[in-house]
Amino acid sequence: MFNHLFSTLCGAAGIFATIAAPAVAADDIEAKAQTCAACHGANGVPIDPKTMPIIWGQQANYLYKELHDYKSGDRKSPIMAPVVADISLADLRQLANYFAAKSWPPKQASGDAGSPPNGIAQCQLCHQPNFEGGAPAPRLAGLSQDYLAGTMRDFADGKRTNNGDMPGFMKALSESDRDAMARYLAGL
Repeated sequence: MFNHLFSTLCGAAGIFATIAAPAVAADDIEAKAQTCAACHGANGVPIDPKTMPIIWGQQANYLYKELHDYKSGDRKSPIMAPVVADISLADLRQLANYFAAKSWPPKQASGDAGSPPNGIAQCQLCHQPNFEGGAPAPRLAGLSQDYLAGTMRDFADGKRTNNGDMPGFMKALSESDRDAMARYLAGL
């Protein structure tokens, strides 16, 4: 009788542990996400949208690639590299999925996108017709003009090299073309 009761209790404990494990893992990812919120915003709007991207509602594959690249050193950042250094790749994937599942925040900037600038149609091949992204390209619509222009400039200047296509494409554009694209995309 005692052995049966002990087996039943152990079995119940095992079932509870199995059920509780995903909740604990979700709590762990939620705790890690709080670190991200310090800069990227608790409500999806970055503290400084000029220098930080929106990550809520961004493409999961893109977010994971960038987190992976910060961890591996393929993308340099004195801020992000130490943040992801001790996070496992599996947890980075969960963080990417966590933020991708969030809703893109409401548009913060005023103004209309206006007419599409020259060359922007080429961007639609990867970033999709409405620039809302899709595997593997990130959403561009609604990011801040300053952030977009800075990122385009970093690709053109060779400061950002973790994408094989973007440096050459951005280098081929003039600064005024890149600025027009950034203004247009921010207004979407």
